[in-house]
Formats: sequence, structure tokens, C-alpha cells
Amino acid sequence: MPEGDAVYRTAKRLRQALDGRRLIRSDFRVPRYATADLRGRTVLTTVSRGKHLLTRVEGGLTVHTHLRMEGSWRVDPAGRPAPRGDVVRLILANIQWQAVGTRLGMVDLVPTDREARVVGHLGPDLLGPDWDAALAVRNLLRAPARTIGEALLDQRDLAGLGTIWRAETLYAARMSPWRPVGSIPQDELEALVAVAHRLIDASKDAPLPVTTGDPRPGRSLLVYGRARRPCRRCGSPISGGEMGAQPAERLIYWCPACQQS
Repeated sequence: MPEGDAVYRTAKRLRQALDGRRLIRSDFRVPRYATADLRGRTVLTTVSRGKHLLTRVEGGLTVHTHLRMEGSWRVDPAGRPAPRGDVVRLILANIQWQAVGTRLGMVDLVPTDREARVVGHLGPDLLGPDWDAALAVRNLLRAPARTIGEALLDQRDLAGLGTIWRAETLYAARMSPWRPVGSIPQDELEALVAVAHRLIDASKDAPLPVTTGDPRPGRSLLVYGRARRPCRRCGSPISGGEMGAQPAERLIYWCPACQQS
């Protein structure tokens, strides 16, 4: 599933292509909105909220999309043929640019003043203008028996972390992903949340790909995707596995030597 920084970059790419331009094509390929038509309306902006995207259009409507595991948005010059098959979920185009959403996990059309229907459950957004670290810590503490590794991925606690930055955050903080939240002093939780914010914020302005939504691990990552390879700090083999109850288990990487606490 794309990380919050990838979704942030997706919103930026959509703003560059769609903001302030009138739609000449609006093609919803999901049954619930098959008859919806936004042609003639001007796109006001697209913003990210955690891992969700909100594209606001003239007339008080918002297109809500979520990439989930395999979704992406591709922006091309207008008129280019869309991908074949049934992978396309939504096309929004103006006279210059065409944005094609493929394999989108969620597509909704809601009144702009009721966006809380689709994103109101989220915790504070790590990349949002209203980021609230203290609230994120309080949210994490609501379930003290839960492991910190699971808690960091709960978008109701704080929005935007995925498996990549979860692993990197815990590694930077030298904290075991298996540690119960309730066993962690508040000052350590505050420091952990600060690390998460710093890491994802530093990544948000990476170069924009043509197709957005696929954050591939790069060489700068210290632990994610490095199972059985030596830890860059201590040389011990990095461990990798799955964390969480089925069917919501997710990949986790950590150094058993460096992350004992």
C-alpha cells in the first residue's frame, strides 16, 4: 500500500494537471457512479489526507479516491488512449491533461462539506497542515496492549504511515516493533512520533514519477526490504516477517540486536 508521502506526491501531480481547468471528460467506471458526469466543472484542487485523495470540483463536489494496494494515477497529455481492460476506474481530463486512475481501491463522489464521511475517521495527518503530534501520542495510547508496530499502521491513530516508514521509524528510534504501547514511556512515544514525521516529511518532495502511487524502496532505506542482510549499524542480520492478525497482516523488518527495547 502506498505511503503517505507517495499519496502527497500524487496530489501534487494531480494539482499540476487539473487545478483551475475545466473538465471535458469525466468517466467513472464504478457501478455506483456510472452515470455521474462532472464535465463542464472546474477542478479547484486536490489534497491528500493520510493515504486518501480529495479532488474538489466546482459546485461543491469532491471526488474521493484511495489507492489501496495496487492503485495509481497516471497523468498524460489529453487524448492518449487509456489502458485496456477493466483496470481503469476513473478518468478526469481537460483540454491539456488526462488523469487516469487504475485499480483504485475506493472511488466516491461526496459533497465537499461532507468529506468527513470518507476521511473523518483518520487521525492527525503526518503531512497535513494541522499535524498534531500530541494528539497522535494520545491516540496511540488508547490501546496499551497493542504492539507499537501495529499501532503505527492504524490510520485512526495517525494518518500516512505504511510498512516502509513504519520500519524505518522504529529502526531510527531503536525500538522493537513487538513492544506493547503501554510499556513505552510517553517521552519515548513523543520522540518516536517526531521521528516518523521527520522521515516522511523529508521524503515527500522526491521527484514525481509519471505513474504515481508506487513507492519503491530505494538505497537510502536502512531496514525495509533488507531481511537477512547485515544491519548498517551493528552488522547483525535484519529480520523480516509479518505482523498483525490475518487477513490484515503486513510486512515488518527490524534488527533484533539494535531494536531490543
